Amino acid sequence: MELSIFFAGTGGSLPSPRRGLPAILIRRGGERILVDCGEGTQRQLVGSTGLVDLDAIFLTHFHADHWLGLPGMLKTFDLRGRNMPLAVYGPPGLRELVDGVMRFAGRTGYELTIVELEPGEVLEREDYRIAAVPVSHRSPAYAYVLFEHERPGVFDPDTAVRLGLTPGPEFGEVQRGGTVRGVSASQVMGQPRPGRKLVVSGDTRPCESLKLAAHGADVLVHEATFAIEDAERAYETGHSTASQAAGIARDAEVRMLAIYHCSIRYSLSMLRDEAREIFTPTVLPGDFDTIEIPFPERGAPELVRWQRTRALPVSP
Repeated sequence: MELSIFFAGTGGSLPSPRRGLPAILIRRGGERILVDCGEGTQRQLVGSTGLVDLDAIFLTHFHADHWLGLPGMLKTFDLRGRNMPLAVYGPPGLRELVDGVMRFAGRTGYELTIVELEPGEVLEREDYRIAAVPVSHRSPAYAYVLFEHERPGVFDPDTAVRLGLTPGPEFGEVQRGGTVRGVSASQVMGQPRPGRKLVVSGDTRPCESLKLAAHGADVLVHEATFAIEDAERAYETGHSTASQAAGIARDAEVRMLAIYHCSIRYSLSMLRDEAREIFTPTVLPGDFDTIEIPFPERGAPELVRWQRTRALPVSP
């Protein structure tokens, strides 16, 4: 099953010609989950993957650069005739925010559900979970952790035959957890295999809660608003430096760090190199780039660059 992170907007608080405001689209199988919706997000999607009918939207916090694109997107779905329900999740205060802006944007013909998550709350899905992890910002803010359930181990057909099973329906019955002529799944299935895990930080200072929540993640997407030379300014404004993001990734033993939400005051290569001095498997995605996350036994996460129509410099 596909699991990928599409970067619809990777900039800081100010957009630039190459980077829009924060918006991350998680694609898992047929599901589409948007984390944050900065101003212009629907235009970013229309100009790249297309504006898909999202299954859910999660806001990390309520600073304007992370949500101003939401009212227009919700109304566009209405004008397109959406009839599927849509849920928007976020910290306490979300209902007041959405109700207020939608009084001016207009009602939606589809069912719009506003869900205020408690710190640490976990949403159960069919075969994965999403957890809201409180982080350290100037206002209530969450990181979001998507983690899949364990998968069954690999079926051993040779052992199954040796124990007396006949290839065909009997194999399938035991793989589904049944018992055939005294042979159970525990006798012919390998150890359970881990699912995948990804984390999106939102805006935050370095914090213990995020480090613990990100432990062992395949990909940590962490803000890197400032360079280390402005660490004091980063702390005052509730943000992280690139090296601080890398320190979290190193301590959490993640497989890949993707830094985003970078201030336009720095060169991107400077922030990338600062992070790599501490955590080598660091990437700095651009708008419309994707990180593909295979199952662990099939390889490491991979950054896939968007094929732009004009030759412009790209930082790896």
